[in-house]
Amino acid sequence: MTRDCFVRFSSIMEQTGRLTASRAVSVEEQLMIFLFVVGHGASNRDAQETWQRSGSTISKYFGIVLEAIFNMSGEYIRPPDMTNVHHTIRYSNRFFPYFQGCVGAIDGTHVSACVGGARADKFRGRKGDTTWNVMAACDFDLKFTYMLSGWEGSAHDARVLEHAISEPQNSFPFPPPGKYYLVDSGYANRGCFLAPYRGTNYHLRDRRRLGGDRKKEQFNYRHASLRNAIERTFGIWKRRFPILRSMHQFPLDKQAMIPVACAVLHNFIRMDPASVAQDHVSGDEDDDDASSEDDSVDADPDGVDVGESSSHLNIPQDMDMGAFRDYVTNCIHEGSSG
Repeated sequence: MTRDCFVRFSSIMEQTGRLTASRAVSVEEQLMIFLFVVGHGASNRDAQETWQRSGSTISKYFGIVLEAIFNMSGEYIRPPDMTNVHHTIRYSNRFFPYFQGCVGAIDGTHVSACVGGARADKFRGRKGDTTWNVMAACDFDLKFTYMLSGWEGSAHDARVLEHAISEPQNSFPFPPPGKYYLVDSGYANRGCFLAPYRGTNYHLRDRRRLGGDRKKEQFNYRHASLRNAIERTFGIWKRRFPILRSMHQFPLDKQAMIPVACAVLHNFIRMDPASVAQDHVSGDEDDDDASSEDDSVDADPDGVDVGESSSHLNIPQDMDMGAFRDYVTNCIHEGSSG
């Protein structure tokens, strides 16, 4: 976060009454204490030494700022533009018109949880660590458009998504007819979720060795390349907020709030061009802890110019997702063979 970005954010917090200065601690210092903890993975003791405040003061203002930023999620984690085709798709021969109905990507990722005793087993993820399974959607500007936090690390991604879409209080942003999210093969290919073909090799090295269904491989290549936006978003988010990889011993309700608060900050920072430039300098890192079953993508050898005529391709909106995927797959194959 640049200095200007911090000044704007602290001004918003103060002017809207979300944070108020006390006699001893300004709004800016309250925010800096919070950012020091989440942005450096610092402990309460580290914060005490840095800010020369008591442990109780650090805890108090961390909690106040956490709740204030968490409550901003409805304002800063907003549904994507579901009307216009994003420029990442619109101006790419690899993605347009084949994925013109795509509004974003969804995946789950594991965030560190600090849990002990008998409850720890429910939080053990696939690597054996105690984690939270956080589900999120993002757009192609690498901003979060939805987040659901609070599920234990042992929960399957598909179960978390089912909960997100079946409970009205979760406020899942359903797209209109003809629009959809990209998901990995851990999710079902149904409804408004377009998944890749399972059991189909699509890495170049695998295809050369094993052969396979060329049409499905082409689809999976492009699907994975576009869906990689969610892995990049998770990577930037976790790199920016190390607490997500090493959670401290907060109450569980606070731990579940921290990923959402960090997502709010992530989106606010992504609105600042200078901060986005810093992300590009440091590099967009893929997320090692995401639940994707096929994260990496080789260069697509079939990413050729498909010509002007393809921009007039009509993609039917009344198909089930299985038929729709097959239809798009055939269109991609015909375009790259033409």
